[in-house]
Amino acid sequence: MLSEQAAPVVRATLPAVGAALDEITERFYAGLFADRPELLRDLFNRGNQANGDQRRALAGSIAAFAGALLASPETRPDVMLSRIAHKHASLGVTSDQYKVVHEHLFAAIVDVLGEAVTPEVAQAWDEVYWLMANALISLEAGLYAEKRVAEGDVRRPMEIVERHEETADTASFVLHHTDGRPTGSFRPGQYVSVRVGLPDGSRQIRQYSLSAAPGRPQWRITVKRVDGEPVGEVSTWLHDHARVGDTVEVSAPFGDLVLPEGEGPLLLASAGIGSTPMLAMLDHLATTGSRRSVTVVHADRSPADHAHREELHRLVGALPNGSLHLWYEQPGTTDARPGRVDVSTLDLPAGVTAYLCGPLPFMRQVRGGLLAGGVAASAVHYEVFGPDLWLGGEN
Repeated sequence: MLSEQAAPVVRATLPAVGAALDEITERFYAGLFADRPELLRDLFNRGNQANGDQRRALAGSIAAFAGALLASPETRPDVMLSRIAHKHASLGVTSDQYKVVHEHLFAAIVDVLGEAVTPEVAQAWDEVYWLMANALISLEAGLYAEKRVAEGDVRRPMEIVERHEETADTASFVLHHTDGRPTGSFRPGQYVSVRVGLPDGSRQIRQYSLSAAPGRPQWRITVKRVDGEPVGEVSTWLHDHARVGDTVEVSAPFGDLVLPEGEGPLLLASAGIGSTPMLAMLDHLATTGSRRSVTVVHADRSPADHAHREELHRLVGALPNGSLHLWYEQPGTTDARPGRVDVSTLDLPAGVTAYLCGPLPFMRQVRGGLLAGGVAASAVHYEVFGPDLWLGGEN
């Protein structure tokens, strides 16, 4: 919690700092990468830097953390911190990097706010930073210990043993360790980081959900080619170059949006490639003979764009109390409903726990519909592919 001296200073300056955070984070990253270009080359997602998503996500997380410290000084925003810690651990972030971030972040704050950064203001925001940083360092240390690896040493070479073209722009890759050891278990819904070498000598990293149940001799990831500007560097490389027999570097599994234990009813709602963590959850439920009530919702452009479409039908059909509800923008001759998902049309059981994954507009729409229908906010959880722009650490 903030000290008695820092709390009023942070409260008084949060509006000004919050208003300037976008400019602060822009200058922060510029200074950081000028001093440590290897971080942009080999750690940070260059696409998210180019389009500003990473900058906006950092600004949002700082503002959300400071606001949470003021609103609930006796508690930590653990949902937000856990999500960040899992992302960091999958990238192999180390504790010493927080000192580098501190140096350049506070240089940017002084550069942007100038004389407004008095010694009292600097000390108060230093507290905010280190409260957040030390919480993340502790959580990440726990994640590394859980995986039985040294700090940051999360990646191992894995061989591609199968490749399947799921749609025109989506491919799945089946992986196993090159040394023959078992792939290891994970919790349904988790993801791995994949690092590949690109033609310019960089080694870029991206996270991909494990799209089949744990307990199998191999892991499977499903990768959608990211078009547009900037183009997805790693997804493009995997689609254009990764073949059976090739080797890629893959992290241990991380992620906190995971299938809950117990027998409570579930709603699994996804759009596009957001179906991948849901497939692992459904595969696990079907494999273990679960009799839970499972309502599955998926939205996509068309049947041809829906990756693992037949597999989804098969998995839901294997659940005695499973139901599938599809929405396609262009449903064609299928029985899917046209347009956007409308959860108000669903007959959801009392006490349902909802898991959402897909583009932010989709998740906001579905979450709003669930809350309007009486589902508790604490029962709605989400996963964002890429920087978390859903500000405030909502769950």
